[in-house]
Amino acid sequence: MRFFFRFSLIMSTFMGLCSFATPSEDRAAYDYIEQYKDLAVVEMHRSGIPASIILAQALHESNYGMSKLALEANNHFGIKCKSYWVGKTYYYKDDDFKNGQLIESCFRSYGSALESYVDHSNFLMSTRHYMPLFDRDHTDYKAWAYGLKECGYATDARYSEKLISKIEQYDLNQYDAWENPYRSILKSR
Repeated sequence: MRFFFRFSLIMSTFMGLCSFATPSEDRAAYDYIEQYKDLAVVEMHRSGIPASIILAQALHESNYGMSKLALEANNHFGIKCKSYWVGKTYYYKDDDFKNGQLIESCFRSYGSALESYVDHSNFLMSTRHYMPLFDRDHTDYKAWAYGLKECGYATDARYSEKLISKIEQYDLNQYDAWENPYRSILKSR
């Protein structure tokens, strides 16, 4: 009986850490990755943020590009307005409360997914409390995942593990070693 209890405890812990996607989620994930992998690699080369982290965050935050925020505001990273934001906005109930009531949060709205990806990189590069991330190697996706949580990117206690799970499930770290697909175009200018 003791063995069964230990085995059950170990398996439930393992199952909680693993992310098992349904076939339709897998299809959506692979379609999303195919659509945005080159953009993630370009942003990696521009910013130093691992492409695997960019893609994992986008997959997670946008629900494979199918979230209301991604579809209606082209916001693939769940970036809120902040007091200094002067661009377009989109209001959506997320995790902000006032007097115990869930209220609409102000999110950044973009004209395209490209703008969202670029702003995500710019946001991390220009926000002081994310600066320690850029001391980490761009191929060390685990250090970046834990660093994002440490720096306060998300309130979810398991955020780092969720990103790592997506990176490993979809082999996203392969893109961290990719050359910039537009390098020859950029060199010729």
